Amino acid sequence: MPESDDAFRDAFFALHHGLPRQGPGSDATTRRLLGLAGPLGQRPRVLDLGCGPGRAALLLAAEAGAEVTAVDLHRPFLDELRRAGDARGLAGRVRTVHADMGDPPFPDGSFDLVWAEGSAYAIGFDTALRRWRRLLAPGGALVLTECEWTCAEPSTSARAFWDGHYPLRTTAANTAAAVGAGYHVAGVLRQPESDWQEYYGPLGDRAAAVDPRTASEAAAAVLEATRAEIAMRRDHGREYGYTGYALRPADPRWPVRPETDADVPAVYAVNAAAFPTRDEAELVDALRRDPRAWLPGLSRVAEAPDGSVAAYALLTRCLVGGEPALALAPCATAPQHRRQGAGSAVIRAVLDAARIRGERLVVVLGHPEYYRRFGFGPASRLDVRPGFEVPDEAMMAVVLDGSADPPRGTITYPEAFGV
Repeated sequence: MPESDDAFRDAFFALHHGLPRQGPGSDATTRRLLGLAGPLGQRPRVLDLGCGPGRAALLLAAEAGAEVTAVDLHRPFLDELRRAGDARGLAGRVRTVHADMGDPPFPDGSFDLVWAEGSAYAIGFDTALRRWRRLLAPGGALVLTECEWTCAEPSTSARAFWDGHYPLRTTAANTAAAVGAGYHVAGVLRQPESDWQEYYGPLGDRAAAVDPRTASEAAAAVLEATRAEIAMRRDHGREYGYTGYALRPADPRWPVRPETDADVPAVYAVNAAAFPTRDEAELVDALRRDPRAWLPGLSRVAEAPDGSVAAYALLTRCLVGGEPALALAPCATAPQHRRQGAGSAVIRAVLDAARIRGERLVVVLGHPEYYRRFGFGPASRLDVRPGFEVPDEAMMAVVLDGSADPPRGTITYPEAFGV
């Protein structure tokens, strides 16, 4: 690294030293991301990559009972983390490793949870997905956050700023990258504006206290870049933000693909066998005939090893409060493949396909315990309700893009549903 780059790096770390956070975040967001990751066992092995001073590592050790391996290339951050761990009685739960998170020095399958809060940008989202997957033990999860566009048409100023630093993508594009890398999305969280204030508040106060006239050339350059970044957020913060992803490797036993015309008889047979009557099988055929409801690519099948249809899931267009949303129904598994993961695989895949399309909300009427594993919760908590009487816990919804402003109101189903 050229000397000028060394000086800039040293000035950057000097400005950031001792701050509570090195990127947008909060303890509340860390807890919510941990919840999205799903069950991890009583003493999960966690790898925190690009840990910085270790705010997340300490929380994961203290509240999740995790054994945390914290990795960073900046030794002072690791020293700070060790001191904080000792002070909190967590010395036996947090191990620090001075290493490159782009090439983690650990065997395959070593961790139940790989965590990268605000750090994946250092090597790039796609590189992180590719290099870190091997570290996950069976059933493990990857949680990482990524800065991305949160509007359809970013302004020229915002795009020019980010194109010069770290080109951003949308939630749909990052979901497509995750699916292409062999994951499914277990959950998405759009980080609140308060997370930015937790970072920029202390950083801005420190930057304001430094007189650039007395600073070194490198320190002055760091101050200028920091102030420009904070100003960009102030003026264009509605256009971009951090999004957290909880990812799990897709089940290799059950490849999932869009339904084809050749699958129609098998899809009918699977639905007819899965339910007491043929009503659901007839419903699928009726929805296919409705161009306002049917969305190509959102009718998915899971293949058995012999190539036959093992399971099926369908998303069709509905409205919630007059805005576009999706209805999940029916979902069916062939009797000989039940309780083997085929049904779960096809539901996860069709939800991922909807995320890639940029869809925002999915509703389902079904068993709460089953659909909760896919991120669904009571629709009433989102102010989403059916136009007919059902138990509150059975009408469920999931926000696909993690935003705080999904469609709200009464659900209008396609005519074929008869409700």
